Parts: sequence; C-alpha cells; structure tokens
Amino acid sequence: MFFKKVGVIGLGRSGWAATQLLRARGVDVEVSDCSESKDIAEKAEILQEQGIRVELGRHSRGFIQNKNLIVVSPGVHNPLVSLWAKQENIPLISEIELGYYFCHAPIIAISGTNGKTTTATLIESLLKNAAKKVALCGNIGIPFSQIVSENNYEIIVLEVSSFQLEKIDKFKPYISIILNITPDHLDRYKTFEEYRRTKYRIFENQGEGDWVIIGSKLQAPSSKPKNKSPQILYLDEEDGNKQAVRLVGEILKIKKEIVDRTLKEFKGLEHRLEYLGRARGIRFINDSKATNVDSVRYALQKLSPWVILILGGRDKGGDFGALRSLIEKKVKKLLLIGEAREKIKNQLAGVKPIKEANSLEGAFNLACQAAEKGDTVLLSPGCASFDMFANFEQRGKEFRKLVKDVHLTSTPGVEGG
Repeated sequence: MFFKKVGVIGLGRSGWAATQLLRARGVDVEVSDCSESKDIAEKAEILQEQGIRVELGRHSRGFIQNKNLIVVSPGVHNPLVSLWAKQENIPLISEIELGYYFCHAPIIAISGTNGKTTTATLIESLLKNAAKKVALCGNIGIPFSQIVSENNYEIIVLEVSSFQLEKIDKFKPYISIILNITPDHLDRYKTFEEYRRTKYRIFENQGEGDWVIIGSKLQAPSSKPKNKSPQILYLDEEDGNKQAVRLVGEILKIKKEIVDRTLKEFKGLEHRLEYLGRARGIRFINDSKATNVDSVRYALQKLSPWVILILGGRDKGGDFGALRSLIEKKVKKLLLIGEAREKIKNQLAGVKPIKEANSLEGAFNLACQAAEKGDTVLLSPGCASFDMFANFEQRGKEFRKLVKDVHLTSTPGVEGG
C-alpha cells in the first residue's frame, strides 16, 4: 500500500519507528508532537537533518491538511486530530496498522487487561526453543514498525494494547489471544463497554485459517469475530497464561516436550510480583507493573497476610473500593503516593490504617518502619506511573534500588525460608 505524503502524530518510540519505516520506504513524511521536551527536541533535530519537517509544541490543523494518511501514536489522545482528519477526509490509523501494511510474517497478537506481557514473553521463549526466528514487540517496548523495518523474522509475537487497537482497519493476526478484560483506562474511555469493544477489535478481521484463543469469561456475542470462519479456542481461566502457550504450541505443531521445558524454565518478569529479597524477616516484592485495580487484586490473592501495601500514582479511573474485602483480609497498612492518593484514601477509608507520602522513597521508609518479621512490603500501585516516573519500569527500578540499600539476608529471585 503506497501513500505519497504521511503525517505521524507523536514522537515517542512508536512515532519514531513509524517515521523511520515510512522514510525507508521512500514516503514523504512529516511529524507533529505537542511536547517540546529535551528528548523530543533532540529527536526532532535528527529528523530535520534527515529532511523531515517537524512540528513541536502543538498539533495543528495545518499539519493534518494535504496528507494522504495520518498515523497516530498510541499515547496520543486528541479528539481534534480525529475531527480534523475526518473533515479533511484523510484516513487515520494506528502504528500497528501501519506496520501490518508492510509485514510479511505471521503474527501472534496478545491482548488482555492483565497477563499479556507474561504470555507474550512465554510464547517468544517457546518459539525460540523451537528454533524459530521470532521477534517480540508492540506494547511490550519495541515498536512493531521497527521490527517490520528489520524484515528478517519468520514469526512475530505482538503485545497489543487497547490504545493500539483503536485505529486499526485491516490488521489481522494469524493467532489472536485475548486473556481477560477487566475495568482499566477509564480515564480514556467513557465506559467499560467502550474499552471492552476496543479490546475485541484484535480479532475482528480474522477469517478462515486463522485462530482465536479467548478467555472463558469472554463468550458474549459481542466478543465474536465478524467473520465466522476463524477457529476459536477457549482458555481455562485458572491457568490462562500456560494454557495459551500450550494451545499456541499445538497450533504451530511444536513438540510437547519443548512446551513443557519452556514453561518449567520460565522465571517470571521484572516488575511483576518480582521477589527482591528479605531483610529482618521482611519480604520485599516489586509489582510496579500493576497499573490497574485488578492487578493489585491478583497480587494480594497470591500473598499471605500481612502486607504493607504501597498504592498510588496517576489515576486511570479504577475503583479501589473493590479491594476493600481483600485488603481487610491481607493488608496491615496502606501507604499512598501520587496524584490518586486522595481518591484512594476516600475509597478505602476505615478499612485499614492509611498514611500518605510525597515520594516512593518516603512511602518505602514508612513501610520499613511499620513492617515486622513475617510481613511483606509490596509495591503494587494500581495506577499509571506518569505523575512521578517516566514509566512503570523506572518506578520499579527505584523501588528495587531502595530495597537494595536495605541489608538483605536472602537472594533476590530466590525466596528462601
């Protein structure tokens, strides 16, 4: 598919990768970003040296005009951009849709509110163990367009967020996996149903010869692909990640012993219920990747009493009141940080003692003061990180550093005792 002049909205990782893919294909491309930060300005300077016009500090109607196509990065949510593109009759697509136009390898796409990164990483490990040349990309960090530019993989594992699915048209995986859908991103979507419909778009274009793997609780009519031809398999909700990996192995005819070995050797992910060690008999667990209420629920269900829980960050519209009964059973003390702390305090008032802190370090120090032998200090924020950190990884690394400064008596990653 060929376009003479394309505008890219957003100059983060996805926007940069989309721009370079288009440039490599000989397309006249221009970029717009509403930020004028040092990082964005440095990227803009490089693009300008490559002959690419860049608009910084705003998204203007003038930028939209005279384009054949607009590519919107997943982090950009500007209704005016959509309105202007519609008025100018210009197609507006996501970065994964752009990547799909140029992709020649089969795609395994994974989505869901929680568990998609773990599942995607497991499937990548399985394919590597089966001697496949595989790329893992998408919402997990490396943009799809960057992998497509490299064009040397026989299969692609793509973690897909709802933001990336908002503006697809022809995107069609060979295997799509949707693990679960629970309330999230309600700061971006008007209703949970709107969020759910967006997630379901992962398989809307699949047809004969394609496969859909879907969580057992997602069997409502609205979750069916438009085309009735794809083959649909349902997951056991109790063992979703592992079962998804086994089903992919069966579809791709990978030997069972390779699947078993992959699952046995998998050690888990950074920042997702990551055991960091013990000090004075107190466990420290980094769950910075828990950016919604359901992730916090999952973490608490996995742990024994008593937990000193650090919550907070930038609110995504979650209902923390839904955690009251679980907090009553498992949590000793709540420590709140970030922009959402007042909301969380109101929703959880009276359930357990609550203290607020102005920083993660402050909350960590309060946790260490409150914790006793046998307790667990858990960072599971239930919120986005962008009020205080660049991303959840940076937040998790900061927590890990704080824990490292404590005199640990057991090895991180190996929970003894």
